[in-house]
Amino acid sequence: MKSKLIKVQPEDNVAVALVDLYQGDVVDFEGESVNILNDSKAKHKVALVDLAAGDSIFMYGVLVGKALSPIGKGGLLTTENVKHEASSVSQKTETTSWSAPDITKWKDRTFMGYHREDGQVGTQNVWLFFPLVFCENRNIELLKDVFEKELSFHKASKQRQLLRNLISGVPEDTAIAEAEAEEAIFKNIEVKFITHQGGCGGIRQDAVSLSKLLAGYVNNPNVAGATVLSLGCQNLQIDIFKKALSEKNPDLKKPVLIYEQQQEGTVEHMLAKIIKESFEGIKKANQIERQPAPLSKLKMGLECGGSDGFSGISANPALGYASDLLAALGGSPILSEFPELCGVEQELVNRCVNEDDAQRFMQLMKDYEKSAIDAGSGFDMNPSPGNIKDGLITDAMKSAGAAKKGGTSPIQAIMDYGEYVTKPGLNLLCTPGNDVESTTAMVGSGANVVVFTTGLGTPTGNPIAPVLKVASNSTLARRMPDIIDIDSGPVIRGEKTIEEMGEEILEYVIQVASGEVEAKADTLGQDDFIPWKRGVSL
Repeated sequence: MKSKLIKVQPEDNVAVALVDLYQGDVVDFEGESVNILNDSKAKHKVALVDLAAGDSIFMYGVLVGKALSPIGKGGLLTTENVKHEASSVSQKTETTSWSAPDITKWKDRTFMGYHREDGQVGTQNVWLFFPLVFCENRNIELLKDVFEKELSFHKASKQRQLLRNLISGVPEDTAIAEAEAEEAIFKNIEVKFITHQGGCGGIRQDAVSLSKLLAGYVNNPNVAGATVLSLGCQNLQIDIFKKALSEKNPDLKKPVLIYEQQQEGTVEHMLAKIIKESFEGIKKANQIERQPAPLSKLKMGLECGGSDGFSGISANPALGYASDLLAALGGSPILSEFPELCGVEQELVNRCVNEDDAQRFMQLMKDYEKSAIDAGSGFDMNPSPGNIKDGLITDAMKSAGAAKKGGTSPIQAIMDYGEYVTKPGLNLLCTPGNDVESTTAMVGSGANVVVFTTGLGTPTGNPIAPVLKVASNSTLARRMPDIIDIDSGPVIRGEKTIEEMGEEILEYVIQVASGEVEAKADTLGQDDFIPWKRGVSL
């Protein structure tokens, strides 16, 4: 490691500790000696100048906080001496120029995907079961049990084998042999299941919002067809769902089988009908095979969760470079998590290709923050205890690092929750910062692959799209190898550049999109789905 501190931008007045530092240490940094005033764990921030109470704190070249009390040069920034502060945002003031990365080595690359009749290309081939209302969750679970067991999509887990050994009286220290997987009946199709707690009991707007999300899942290129269960009397009526589906794709050619329990009669009769008809659809979908597709057909969700003080200087900017590569190739990166864009709004406004999008972005941000304040909170409450423990002590600090996932490319579209990506280039999607709610939303907006950076470790996955995990540090990658796909720790150690790591990420995305490598979240069977409920229960 070449240095014990790193400063992200020349105008920053704080640096990130790359290793644990101790009171009394003297660190040579940029031609000066920095006397460390407090024990400072790696990932935390150290002042590079004397800061008086009220002084602004800059990192990533933007305002990320204000000093609550004096902080001497070499002093540790904490939640006790720093408060959240972010720059105000105004109308679009300039058009940011963009130097696109060299894509010579990528422009003729392809991935092996599943081609749909509307021109979209999937990275997976999924038959999806889901309910329009939570009342049908039990029936979805019954169908899941039947299809997964009989089609042999899953093998017995090590945990199940452990319980078998305990029941049989086998000693606890006996090696747990993983049960052998039965051969899957179908080679080219997966069957996945979604349950949720929505569809009724809330405001009508939530039902409409959920209909758009579910329609987006059906329209996602990773889905070959769907089986949809309705009770009949719920807020999210079948016609509302059909309308949302038509708005997403007026000429949808995929089979969508819809069943309404209050019209079908007994559960036994309905489930028998569903199983017979869905099985025929699954058999037909199994005939679809992977074919070459240009990288422009990739829609890549950009997500972070369990972030730490290294996320913004390793994993996030590396993913940002991969995002820039994909944008230059005509693909569609998707940046979401609006509460984690607080403080960098002006930069994003200036990157919008047109004034209307800039105005829409500002309005969505203002409306979102107002709703948080009206609920007695605010964006400043966004950092989690884990974030704070590992160096992200203000929302603006967290946001400035999180926004690096979006790279530097022009923003082609601003979308509200539930809207679908149709434009190549970087798209901004309004979602919460919550990991699963955000990932759920991006896939509902068309993402056929998601890249998820993490500093602390998170197992989040998705039912229909692979979710790849990029560790911000090698310690995490070694500690949780079962959930981490890519280690960006070499950036922290100075062994790889941001650009080299970004190219490595894109290369891995191509392999996963082609079915050559399985995302760790899929290996674990991590199928998370949480819709964003914006209203109240009634």
